[in-house]
Amino acid sequence: MNPQEYIFSSQGNILGGLAVALLLGGLKWYERNKQKLKEPERRNVRIWPHDRVGDIIILGLIFGILGAKLFDNLENWDDFIKDPIGRLFSASGLTFYGGLILAAVAICWYASKRGIKIIHLVDSAAPALMIAYAVGRIGCQVAGDGDWGIYNSAYVADSKGKTIVAKPDDFKNVLTANTAYFLEGKAPDSTGKLIYVTDRKHGSLVEVANKNFKGPSFLPNWMFGYAYPKNVNSDGILIAGDNDEHNRMLPSPVFPTPFYETIACSLLFLFLWGIRKRIKTPGVIFGIYLILNGAERFFIEKIRVNTTYTIAGFHPTQAEIISFLLFLAGICLILVQKQRTKSAV
Repeated sequence: MNPQEYIFSSQGNILGGLAVALLLGGLKWYERNKQKLKEPERRNVRIWPHDRVGDIIILGLIFGILGAKLFDNLENWDDFIKDPIGRLFSASGLTFYGGLILAAVAICWYASKRGIKIIHLVDSAAPALMIAYAVGRIGCQVAGDGDWGIYNSAYVADSKGKTIVAKPDDFKNVLTANTAYFLEGKAPDSTGKLIYVTDRKHGSLVEVANKNFKGPSFLPNWMFGYAYPKNVNSDGILIAGDNDEHNRMLPSPVFPTPFYETIACSLLFLFLWGIRKRIKTPGVIFGIYLILNGAERFFIEKIRVNTTYTIAGFHPTQAEIISFLLFLAGICLILVQKQRTKSAV
């Protein structure tokens, strides 16, 4: 019933697992020995940077997951303190920027040890990073893992989760009918984006963060408001007549921000791919990537639900802080590299 829990459990056939491991190990041994010479001899072999791709992928995978888990738990510290082991080893709870930063550090360290110029390495990776992010957000959209936006009060959802255009007072009626859901600790503090409450004891609502935006009629309603029926987080209210494991939907449609990011980053990838051969200064492509990535994420956070921090009267999210720093880093990198190129000439 739950493949994820089964795969990450100790259940299964131990002998079968050992047999598969021995088979894969034997195939690896066979491939290596197939090219073995009868007599050992020393050769000088030129290894190009692209020959290191396999090692780079493994490093990116390991440190990407570690960084994503680390930043997610820092962002949700209270939940981590309650269940540190469960949070560390759960299959959910990953932050993109955490994975990007820690994987980048590990890969750059590896590149420097192998004589690969980091400035060229990051340039080559920039378009791939952009399209990888776009593809990753497809998973967030179809799974409904919580990376969604604030409510769009221009729409409501029917009993099965289908998005329909709201009538006057429909959104207010949804709030009233689902007060218990909104008061289930959805707002840890008064700066939360999701829900504001005045009196938990009496269950009174003040405001639910929302925007009222009705999309063009020739486009599907779900593009502007989606209730994420049967989401993997099992978040929301029960879907009538559905007895499956994931049988919940959000009480009101939200902006499907993963879908927006997939579209935006796919277009930005095409832009980076189109200009990659025109730019001759090393580091500029990566600087442009940092600027575009930072700007895209900073603006999407304006309609996205996330934990906020209080800094000098402002209430940014972790992603807003990092994206702003990436934007500045991209500008600085371009200026520095342009100046170095002029000095070299």
